[in-house]
Amino acid sequence: MNMPVYLDYNATTPVDSQVAAAIETCLGRHLFGNPSSSHIYGRRAHDAVEKAREQVALLIGARHEEIIFTGCATEANNLAIRGAATALRNRGRHIITSAIEHPSVAAPFSLLEQQGWDVTVLPVNEFGMVSPESVADALRSDTVLVSIMHANNEVGTIQPISAISAITRPKGIVLHTDAAQSVGKIPVLVDRLGVDLLTMAGHKFYATKGVGALYVRKDTPIEALIAGAGHEQGLRPGTENVPAIVGIGEAARLVHAADGFEGVALRVLRDMLYEHLQQDIPGLRINGHFDACLPNTLNVSFPGVSGRELLEQTTSDVAASVGSACHEEGDDVSGVLGAMGVSPQQARGAVRLSIGVPTTEMDIERAANALVSAFCNKWNRGKNDDKW
Repeated sequence: MNMPVYLDYNATTPVDSQVAAAIETCLGRHLFGNPSSSHIYGRRAHDAVEKAREQVALLIGARHEEIIFTGCATEANNLAIRGAATALRNRGRHIITSAIEHPSVAAPFSLLEQQGWDVTVLPVNEFGMVSPESVADALRSDTVLVSIMHANNEVGTIQPISAISAITRPKGIVLHTDAAQSVGKIPVLVDRLGVDLLTMAGHKFYATKGVGALYVRKDTPIEALIAGAGHEQGLRPGTENVPAIVGIGEAARLVHAADGFEGVALRVLRDMLYEHLQQDIPGLRINGHFDACLPNTLNVSFPGVSGRELLEQTTSDVAASVGSACHEEGDDVSGVLGAMGVSPQQARGAVRLSIGVPTTEMDIERAANALVSAFCNKWNRGKNDDKW
């Protein structure tokens, strides 16, 4: 079967062959032990987990003891937001986030609001970017936590986290960033960003699903969300998923070894895709910032059509999405695009095309031709065709 070109890398990535090989070693006779056991089988598993912790820490410029492994980025976001807020509840009850966050950030903020916290949701500009000035204006004497994503999962816009940190850090306000989409695509260094908490997702950079990590800067106030034994410094009780943790460690090693070259290659392919579409589709519009953007992400609106139905017409050649896989159903306007002030008509025609390391120039050519052909066929049938 000739599979369609996969252009949904912001939803998930395939497991790298070297990651798969590292995981396989954990499924044999010698690495199946419980990392908390004192015998040789446990010690070997423990050492494998700690090696992975060092690999993840090296990728983001952290200390190994500042990495907490979780079951996914959603868990890491919840631990960061709810855990920090709980630890700081006696200092203040005002917290800040943005209007374009992933549901795994927006939902914890909503829950805290229901529990009596005062939540400020910051607007974004037409590029989907939060203004550092808006953060400064929103701060109060009782503000204890700010959470702004590093890069948006739908339009790819990169947020000015270091500039925001320059505002929050002198005031002792904890700063969290959800970097699930940016780690593995662009350099992410915690000291350069100035963050106290940072979320990672293994399956966004060629590890498996079911594993994530949370960077917790030393001395950052945070409390566990679940009760249990003392795993992961007591912040994430439960026997460690050794194979998945080894996998995310190997994936982090591969990204670090690539030293940013993969990001350069991704941007070349993304720009090639955009140029092909722009050349053949008058009125095509970019959603988000073209330069301050993830190098693999292209969110564009096709004029006069439904993005969802356009993709349905190209299923044999293109596998992509109209937005986040976490709220993909229905034909409603994306909340991210709505927050950016994109018109309902333009938002309806939006398609997110995200490429990855395995993507080739041939893939780009095939996908672009399929999208252009489907779009042109629509216009040949007439603007009022009910099917569109």
